[in-house]
Amino acid sequence: MKITLSTTNLKELHEGNPMMMSYNVEFAEVTGGTFWKGYTEAQIAGTEPFVLDLSSGDFMEIQKGMMQVYPPVDLYNERIRKLAKAFGPAWVRVSGTWATKTYYDFDGTTNGVAPEGFDNVLTKDQWIGVLEFVKAVDGKLMVSVSNCDGIHSTDEPWTQVEAEKLFSFSKEYGVPILAAEFMNEPNMMATSGGPKGYDAPAYARDQDIFFAWVRANYPECLLVGPCGNSGTAEDNKEKAGGIASMFNLCTTEMLMDGTKEPLDVFSYHCYNGISERMAQMVPHMHWGADKAMSEAYLATPVEAARCTLPVVDTYCPGGEIWVTEAGDAGAGGCTWASTYLDVVRTLNELGGFAAVTKGVIFHNTLASSDYGFLKHGTFEPRPNYFAVLLWNTLMGTTVFDTGIPVVEGAHVYAHNHKSDADKKVYLVINNSWTDTTIVELEQDAELYVLSGNGNMRSTVMYLNDEPLVLGENDALPELKGRTIRAGSVELKPGNCAFVVM
Repeated sequence: MKITLSTTNLKELHEGNPMMMSYNVEFAEVTGGTFWKGYTEAQIAGTEPFVLDLSSGDFMEIQKGMMQVYPPVDLYNERIRKLAKAFGPAWVRVSGTWATKTYYDFDGTTNGVAPEGFDNVLTKDQWIGVLEFVKAVDGKLMVSVSNCDGIHSTDEPWTQVEAEKLFSFSKEYGVPILAAEFMNEPNMMATSGGPKGYDAPAYARDQDIFFAWVRANYPECLLVGPCGNSGTAEDNKEKAGGIASMFNLCTTEMLMDGTKEPLDVFSYHCYNGISERMAQMVPHMHWGADKAMSEAYLATPVEAARCTLPVVDTYCPGGEIWVTEAGDAGAGGCTWASTYLDVVRTLNELGGFAAVTKGVIFHNTLASSDYGFLKHGTFEPRPNYFAVLLWNTLMGTTVFDTGIPVVEGAHVYAHNHKSDADKKVYLVINNSWTDTTIVELEQDAELYVLSGNGNMRSTVMYLNDEPLVLGENDALPELKGRTIRAGSVELKPGNCAFVVM
């Protein structure tokens, strides 16, 4: 495979969102609670399988083997704040199914016991921790709100009694909620956390009530929805596009049918498939590690964005697409999510999405489960963290058509340089397991080659053969390219490269 890079061949497509790369902090992290069970070191290395006990035949019982209880995340920790701030300004989405069933105990009356109809309790101090974190990292706050039996029944309209606490306190504290989805993943009604028997007509009714209330009282807040999962999962997993076949789902049309309050932003969730934690239950939705660089796998989120464009025209004309949860696999990420192997998918998703449309991708998560940018508890940065940090450092918002077809061994994207108006930046991904790609440069360039140093499942990523790890006092490593002359450069199998020209 041979490609030629030249700044004279670029055609401008559009201007993207400067906060395209954003992330989630799970509500379960804020309050403490149940989230996906971590993999062992051997499972991450690919030498030990993840086996789920299905003998009970009961989903809720089986789920216990996939989950574990975590304490609240320390958002005052200096490392997590430093590493998150290094990304630059970003949206911080605090949501998840946990949010739908949470009571906001800002007056301290529950003693940690959830009132009837709620499952979880958020204290004022915990929410202040979120607001202080958002402030410290130069972020913008996005949420979803409580919508469970503790607020109303399916037959009764939703009321803002809990949401008012969250919105008013945040604004008074100086960190207003600037974007909101009504409910996390309402298309999966069986597990959404909504009132018993909740259905699409009830959701449409209540989203309108919520949006009208926000517009009247907090007009600075963007209204985002409907926050379902992308795509439909057919038996052919190569066309799956998400985790949608696990449940009897509501479609976007069902959720939006009859709504009167318009969206400011169209949102959905997109995972390439399902992780090993649930692979035994829905095997057709799981991609093995040997497929993690395949054309079909890498195309999944890009095709999801492309297929969503006409839906946006229907329900949010002129609006952006926000992928409010994105990752390699639903159910906490695959065993390789925390390794270099997933960098190929992450960078390809950013490049492909930016070429298709304008919007924001919220990586799930910042620091929870195996797909987190940072390891839970220690906040050690994983390969994807540094890949995105380099993207944010180099890639500007002007997106170009490279004129180079996407084929195995050469996924090529181009943007303007983030800080140098005279330069362009190419991202070249060699997604072949076996073949080297020859990159012909028509001029001198600065080269940033990312690799696993010969191990695609390496938990450390290398930049120009140097390991990217934190230094003394959590000093970030220097993200430095090397100057190369015009001519040919070899990009090894599985390597990714930023080329500044």
